[in-house]
Amino acid sequence: MDNDSKSIHEFDVNLICEYFLGVERQGPGSPEVTVKALSFIDNLTGNSKIADIGCGTGGQTMILARHTPGNVTGIDFFPAFIDRFNENAASLNLQDRVHGKVGSMDNLQFGNGELDLIWSEGAIYNIGFERGLNEWKRFLKKGGYIAVSEVSWFTDERPEEIDVFWKDAYAEIDTIPAKTAQVQKAGYIPVATFVLPDNCWSEHFYPPQVPVQEAFLKKHAGNKTAEELIANQRHEEKLYAKYKDYYGYVFYIGRKI
Repeated sequence: MDNDSKSIHEFDVNLICEYFLGVERQGPGSPEVTVKALSFIDNLTGNSKIADIGCGTGGQTMILARHTPGNVTGIDFFPAFIDRFNENAASLNLQDRVHGKVGSMDNLQFGNGELDLIWSEGAIYNIGFERGLNEWKRFLKKGGYIAVSEVSWFTDERPEEIDVFWKDAYAEIDTIPAKTAQVQKAGYIPVATFVLPDNCWSEHFYPPQVPVQEAFLKKHAGNKTAEELIANQRHEEKLYAKYKDYYGYVFYIGRKI
């Protein structure tokens, strides 16, 4: 396998963390999409408890917090992300109800039925879509919501190049109807499903990485692993531009029965 087609998971996690610390969003999305997904969720009050799992530095979490009442806890594995998350909350004067904590999504420290809403943009793949839906459900109150974005196929068939790339990067990638059925099977009413628009990638995700890539390569000049990481990101961007009719991110929103 050449370097361009290595999976992101094959790289040193600290290097990945350092790289994505430089961008506001660690995955495709936009403020408009976060607000749209939130529009399908009702009954949130000032007493509501919300968890953003795999929150990164909190780009989407801060949008979430500014458009809904309640207390928001961000959970991420990388301490540096959580440090930045809490700095961002303080800079927006949200620190009284928005807190970041270091933690693993496969060992969440919430009580059964404690949460009104579980949010996760572009991160549930780390534990697996089905596993996340099933394991996290116990933390939600009856009638509570889960809202996650997940890479999905738009078609039943697609060119071999992109099929091989994504099945290597994330074996659970599947079509939208298959993913929606998994939401229902896990014990949620599928409330809404929508495809993230192209600008979530072409405006909010890839372009902000360009100056970060240049600075990263300069800092790590001669470091082969760092160069491979950037080559991998650039390769992924080219594949998206070429095959975006076949896949993208999709928001899945469910209500616990």
